[in-house]
Amino acid sequence: MVNIDDFIKRIEILLDYYSLSASIFADKLGVQRSGLSHLMSGRNKPSLDFVMKIVENFPEVDINWLLNGTGNFPKQNNNFAAAPQPTPEPIVTPALQVPEPSIQKNESTEPDLFSVNEINEAPASQQKNTAVENISSNVLATINSNEEIERIVVFYKNGFFKAYTPGQ
Repeated sequence: MVNIDDFIKRIEILLDYYSLSASIFADKLGVQRSGLSHLMSGRNKPSLDFVMKIVENFPEVDINWLLNGTGNFPKQNNNFAAAPQPTPEPIVTPALQVPEPSIQKNESTEPDLFSVNEINEAPASQQKNTAVENISSNVLATINSNEEIERIVVFYKNGFFKAYTPGQ
């Protein structure tokens, strides 16, 4: 049987070892902070799910040490430390030839919503309004005639925006 007071002490050892607060520890395990608080105060007993979450999230924790105080913390895997690690051979790949992207002209009958050719011809004072009118007319041309527009929002590079409501 698990001694709850000793179990709580071992949880405190984990928190110190990993330099975690109880709330961060609870978040890392995916348990409620209040649940961990109740456990740490001795009000609640640990569930199997809670113990398994600790073992899964912290591979250095030996389940026998966590539950009974037997074994070591951090867990020592002598079997794997003695095994020689193979040295990876370098992988040689032929140079990739990436074709230049071809720019294709859009010759569809639909209007281009982002075209700015017409804007450059207008005087500077009329460019903003002309751009909005061109975009608005292009958007209206592509929208189903049965749908009603609520508003059109134009975002500027300086962070400002302007909302247009049809009929106003």
